[in-house]
Amino acid sequence: MARRRNAIHSLIILAFIGGLATGRTFFFNLGYLLLILLILAWLWARLNLSGVRIARNTRARRTQVGKTLDEYLTLQSRSPLPKLWLEVRDHSSLPDHRVGIVVPPLAPYGAFRWSVHTPCLLRGEFQLGGLTLASGDPFGFFQLARELPATSSVLVYPAIVPLADFAPEGGVLSGGEAQRQRAYFVTTNAAGIRDYAPGDSFNRIHWRSTARRDRLIVKEFELDPLSELWVLLDLNAAARVARPFDTGGVAPGELYLPPDSAEYAIAIAASISAHFLIKERSLGFIAHTPRRNVLQPDRGGRQLTRILEALALAKVEGDLPFAQLIALENHQLTRGAIAILISADMGDDWLAEAQLLVRRGVRVVAVLIDPHSFGVATPARSASETRACLEIGGVTTYLVRYGDNLSAALSRANLRLPSRPSW
Repeated sequence: MARRRNAIHSLIILAFIGGLATGRTFFFNLGYLLLILLILAWLWARLNLSGVRIARNTRARRTQVGKTLDEYLTLQSRSPLPKLWLEVRDHSSLPDHRVGIVVPPLAPYGAFRWSVHTPCLLRGEFQLGGLTLASGDPFGFFQLARELPATSSVLVYPAIVPLADFAPEGGVLSGGEAQRQRAYFVTTNAAGIRDYAPGDSFNRIHWRSTARRDRLIVKEFELDPLSELWVLLDLNAAARVARPFDTGGVAPGELYLPPDSAEYAIAIAASISAHFLIKERSLGFIAHTPRRNVLQPDRGGRQLTRILEALALAKVEGDLPFAQLIALENHQLTRGAIAILISADMGDDWLAEAQLLVRRGVRVVAVLIDPHSFGVATPARSASETRACLEIGGVTTYLVRYGDNLSAALSRANLRLPSRPSW
């Protein structure tokens, strides 16, 4: 376009020079004609960008790795002039989110609608927008752009895989003592009765007491006699093993985990948390993401949402060793609790802390992520040796390697019990 404009500028100058040199009006008329053509082309490109409105609608601002983000866009012309050429350029940070398009010619007051369906391959918070609207003139002299800076965000939760028989639910780790704590939902443990209050469910009514006292009486429940579970996640940057990757060859709908030990650890933590919270178990979460993030044990979907949000926004930038994390937070783990430790660190320090937890009466399950399986040279000892050390210390272990099916890797077939039972 610059070359064409320069050519027109040169012709205008030559036309006026020819007119001054010869005195002939033909050259002046030619110069004025080319100048008017240039001005009209600029006005055309300018008017093409005016009177245009773009609306973008996203059905959900939260999605998950392995799912699809659906976005619907509408470009509306409010001008009585036709729009012959418009181009929309998108500046979203979501990988492979291709909103940019060349809009076909629009009639006066016309509209063009299109949709974008992007598979979510990476967790995190991503920006949608802004947009740049570009247009030009039919002669190709000018290309103007108009910035539409409005943005929104979408949060992509980490992947969750179904776990059929993870250790504590399979009877390997039994329940703890009764909690003696009132529950606001129905459990198998009735603790007493009280008068009916507005909002109580009818399935809590104790009919025999209601008939005897001639007023509505409801049952009270306490928490199930099951141990609290804690997920402790190692996001220390020094223990991270990763290699470059490209998401270009991933098929739509396929669950993709990058060759990164931290991403495997986060997906495992999300899957274990979902597994127990769906079963109404009380579960807490501890990690440095890189700031200290401790979620006290709770039940249900609200707790799962908190954990998934923390994992989606987690950054592997901290320098806190896993052994120090366990030492700082071990006061949260009471006797009889179940601690699920997830790490790719093959060092001795956190193994010693795990064995201290076992001696304190905490039931420990370790999920080891083999750093050697990621194809990166590392001085760490083999995962098999680390697993043997944990088993000797009374820790139940799982071993996950790069490329494993997480559902199978975290099943009873891959479970290794301690060499000497610790409970």
